[in-house]
Amino acid sequence: MEGGEIRCWDELIPDALGLIFSKLSLKEKLTVIPRICKPWSKALMGPYSWQEIDIAQWCYDHYQPELLDRMLRMLIGFSGSPRELSVYNIPNDAIFSFIADHAGSLETLQIPYSQISDSIVEKVAGRMCAITFLDLSYCYNIGPRALEAFGRNCRLLSGLRRAKGSFCSVNEEAHAIATTMPELKHLEINYMLITAEGVFDIISGCPKLVYLDVRNCRYSKVSEKFLKEKYPGLNVPLYYFYDEITFENLPTTFSSVVLEMDVEEDMWDYDEDL
Repeated sequence: MEGGEIRCWDELIPDALGLIFSKLSLKEKLTVIPRICKPWSKALMGPYSWQEIDIAQWCYDHYQPELLDRMLRMLIGFSGSPRELSVYNIPNDAIFSFIADHAGSLETLQIPYSQISDSIVEKVAGRMCAITFLDLSYCYNIGPRALEAFGRNCRLLSGLRRAKGSFCSVNEEAHAIATTMPELKHLEINYMLITAEGVFDIISGCPKLVYLDVRNCRYSKVSEKFLKEKYPGLNVPLYYFYDEITFENLPTTFSSVVLEMDVEEDMWDYDEDL
């Protein structure tokens, strides 16, 4: 309102409405907003309202490959090219290829548990050059080839999350990261088998790295003193290394959590006996 004049919602700049709508849940945006008024419904269908697409929880609750395909095509169609996309369990290469076709502005891509292949990543990574953060956790069908393709094409990549589980060997993946991702600052690789040589390969190849999360990894012990002296700006939580972990050297807060969990489990067992 300016000088007593009431301004209509449809006179707001589109990105302002988009910012408002970004605070709403997916369900509210799709079922409530379109019914309020025509200006809101029109703004909702515009690209500014869908720059951040997070349907990971929706995927978890309503997972069906065909439904996910339709949802992604609809939301990305609204956006044109989102800045952020978070989706759980992409079921095939065709859907990932569709995402890549609309990735001109994509900076953050989180696709844990997706069933994509090395070959599709090699084919379409060149269309995803704007990506700065990537989450490939538990994507079991890809390996060093996919990481190398992302690294060579996403030259702005500064963050990578790559938990894999089952203590899979990842020395080759470590080498792919080290040789193709020089701008990396934040790296998480959890639940894997990696040698000390693999760790130092990453540290040497990624000179801008400030955080290396290797919690619950099993590999040859790395000297904490050596890391602190040679790489003082690098944060590596060594007490989470699988080979070094003991109850005595756990952080105090973690020990407290363990004790609380034990008490709760005992109470639960007692209730069941009743």
